[in-house]
Amino acid sequence: MVAAGALVAFFLQLAAAAVAKPSFRGRDIAGSGGPCALAVTPLGYPCEEHQVTTADGYILSLQRIPRCRGGGWAPGARAGQPVLLQHGVLVDGMSWLLASPEESLPFILADRGFDVWIANTRGTRWSQRHVSLHPSSRLYWNWSWDDLVVNDLPAMVDYVCKQTWQKPHYVGHSMGTLVALAAFSEGRLVDQLKSAALLTPVAYLAHITTPIGILLARAFVGEIISGFLGVAEFNPLSPPVTNLIRAFCHTSGMNCYDLVGSITGKNYCLNSSAVDVFLKYEPQPTSTKTMVHFAQTVRDGVLTKYDYVVPELNIASYGQSEPPVYDMSSIPASFPLFLTYGGRDSLADPADVRLLLDDLRGHDPGKLTVQYLDQFAHLDFVIGVCARDYVYKDMIAFFDRFN
Repeated sequence: MVAAGALVAFFLQLAAAAVAKPSFRGRDIAGSGGPCALAVTPLGYPCEEHQVTTADGYILSLQRIPRCRGGGWAPGARAGQPVLLQHGVLVDGMSWLLASPEESLPFILADRGFDVWIANTRGTRWSQRHVSLHPSSRLYWNWSWDDLVVNDLPAMVDYVCKQTWQKPHYVGHSMGTLVALAAFSEGRLVDQLKSAALLTPVAYLAHITTPIGILLARAFVGEIISGFLGVAEFNPLSPPVTNLIRAFCHTSGMNCYDLVGSITGKNYCLNSSAVDVFLKYEPQPTSTKTMVHFAQTVRDGVLTKYDYVVPELNIASYGQSEPPVYDMSSIPASFPLFLTYGGRDSLADPADVRLLLDDLRGHDPGKLTVQYLDQFAHLDFVIGVCARDYVYKDMIAFFDRFN
């Protein structure tokens, strides 16, 4: 275990780095033309760059692939049925586009006639703009994933609905499932979406087995300390974070020759070239508050809104001394859900997914499809070379039931 003194030193380093050298990595890359120019149009697919502004002023980037390769309509096209893809934490929309067209979900969907929209949440490289705040400001990073539930996801879904005049299907991975489930539990978006496919669904995190995740959860015990130090942006590529990972590499259970596997679980169908491409574009920054929120979920074993720890602050935000719980059993039973998860996943552990499924035991059986893949881990569902055959085929068949 990392000593408490080392954790304090880490927070001090992180605070110094935030003051001395704020990260603007995303805006430099954005000047190259964005995901359409980098990863879509060179492969012969039409692609559009869109922007949407949230209610709290964040300007988010969306990419649209409206048709199949060559710009024509695929045989048996689904009349441009829209589908919105939402990535997980510490990555962005590029994570969907890093395999070949035959293996990447957006291209597979486009080739089957879907109108594909790719989301990029606030703080990631192409979504680092705001109507009044600059990313070097602490205020810019003053949000947790609660704000994605209330602001980002509704803004993007509403935008796609207005642009297409149709209700989209939704695909989320990792945190992309968490924000959707939280939204659905509060009755949000269920009337604006046709269905939701949740890859490695995250609602509970009490059973995660990834050593670095467990250690990070312990590291963020000092929420008040991190707030006092003014550390607002969590950038995985900043020296303090990489130094912390090096420290983790000396702890038992960490295999730093396969750092991705140590974090996600032993992936079944990831080849080394896929991992190399993934690490070329990822990871991405997020807010420290979001990382603290995840740590709270790991430690407390329950899914709640962000806990400000001080009762008076919770009362000011929620009208009660404890943060409200997201009740998964409140998800409307008639809303179509496709859940797929893996037996080797160290982040969306099968035991935690089973807790979610227990909450959904009252769901309409005709509207709930559950797929379990014993050999799959966390990244297999997004950049695995065999996800097309094991996951996407069944997911598209599920969508077709509700088109």
